[in-house]
Amino acid sequence: MTAGPGRDLFIAEIPYASGSVRFRYTRYLAEVGDRWVRHGPFLAYHPDGTPASHGTYDHGREQGAWQDFHPNGQLAAEGAYDKGEKVGAWCYWLADGTPQE
Repeated sequence: MTAGPGRDLFIAEIPYASGSVRFRYTRYLAEVGDRWVRHGPFLAYHPDGTPASHGTYDHGREQGAWQDFHPNGQLAAEGAYDKGEKVGAWCYWLADGTPQE
């Protein structure tokens, strides 16, 4: 996979102290080689391995649909990003599924 001319994507897995995966995403090394840039699918997990968040990064900024989940698996938030900024309507729910105002 590539993120542009000459930029290979690498899969990163960042663990909790327990060793379970906390974050999994694709990234590339910035052109000057001083930092990693998230690009592509992003997944975050709660300590028990259930999904916490998923979305997409575009050259280091959140882009498109995004969802966050409570530890019990219930949807916590849903909305969209454009160039790292929340856009449009976002919906939020409590852990029991009740809509949050």
